[in-house]
Amino acid sequence: MTRNTLRISNTDARHLFLERHGLSAAPSGPAHGTHLANVIHDLGFVQLDSINTVARAHDLILFSRRPRYRPKMLERAYKVDGAFFEHWTHDAAVIPMAFYPWWALRRRRDAELLKSRWSNWRRDGFLEQFQPVLDQIKDQGPVCAAQVGDGEKRGSGGWWDWHPSKTALEFLWRSGALAVVHRKGFQKYYDLTERVIEETLIDHIPDEEETIDWCCRNALSRLGFATHGEIAAFWDHISPAEAKAWVERAAQAGEVIPAEVEAVDGSWRLVWVLAESDHAASGPPPSRLRILSPFDPALRDRARAERLFGFRYRIEIFVPEAKREYGYYVFPMLEGDRIVGRIDMKAFRADDVLRVKAVWPEQGVKFGKGRTEALEAELHRMLPLAGVSRFEFENGWKRAPKSS
Repeated sequence: MTRNTLRISNTDARHLFLERHGLSAAPSGPAHGTHLANVIHDLGFVQLDSINTVARAHDLILFSRRPRYRPKMLERAYKVDGAFFEHWTHDAAVIPMAFYPWWALRRRRDAELLKSRWSNWRRDGFLEQFQPVLDQIKDQGPVCAAQVGDGEKRGSGGWWDWHPSKTALEFLWRSGALAVVHRKGFQKYYDLTERVIEETLIDHIPDEEETIDWCCRNALSRLGFATHGEIAAFWDHISPAEAKAWVERAAQAGEVIPAEVEAVDGSWRLVWVLAESDHAASGPPPSRLRILSPFDPALRDRARAERLFGFRYRIEIFVPEAKREYGYYVFPMLEGDRIVGRIDMKAFRADDVLRVKAVWPEQGVKFGKGRTEALEAELHRMLPLAGVSRFEFENGWKRAPKSS
């Protein structure tokens, strides 16, 4: 690196990173319609997850940025307004509808990969079910997996034991012939793509070079700074080699510039930033404590979170107490630009209570009166999202037990 290389201190890097992930503004404002669409557009996508220990991942991600958010707001925007479509990034996600053409490369690559992989991993016969499944949907309208494959042997329901028509549904969705039109509970309903997606979006098929350029630019703008590997991983459409080649071309054209970002331990890491971007955050994040989803986009890349915040997050699993299931996810707590701890909790909806089992303060962090009151205020705000009316600390306030 030369003396003229841009250097971003750890404090500035945390502020910029949180700003790009929608966590530097005060958590407030409307959370419906175009307001919700703008939040998801700025994030790029929101991961979907079925675990409902307190709230589903996508709901908590949106709530942590807009506390007025309620799950029906996303359901309406998705099902009624057609503001989003569902496909894969690193996992299943809701994605702004305007981005649909840029998934053409992903759909094509998924078709090639899954046809080969699933022929070995799944039960035989799913290829032969493509046309029967398409014909059934054409005649009957949207279906879920339980409504296809009459007479086929049902398996355990595990990831590797789908019946052939269920596999066909998933393949046809991932490769583009079908689209997820809505979910009931967490069950996907599929319809013909032409009945769900506007024709202009279906017909717009960018070529490979255009798609790589879009993926890299839009990933880097949302990350603020990144290595070529982190750029590739953001949408998970393209390979690290393709992202590296794009960075080299963009750097030669002066469109990206190198920078060094300081880690929390004082070391420096070479990254890239868009030359036209503002490389400084507008200011420090608000000090209000908020609870994040384990799948929050700011924490999805665990290695990057550890470098920036000194926070090593694991999904903690506890051995259930005798005949009593407890929560399995531990939720990070953000205060300003610091992760100050983790909290293990679960909504017991039959008992109308959100129970906090334990709290882990991060090293050097104390939960005195002020921080404890801030946590309790956040728990109170979360009650409507969790679907209960009160919270309680089991056996009073206590530190967490060791995880299994």
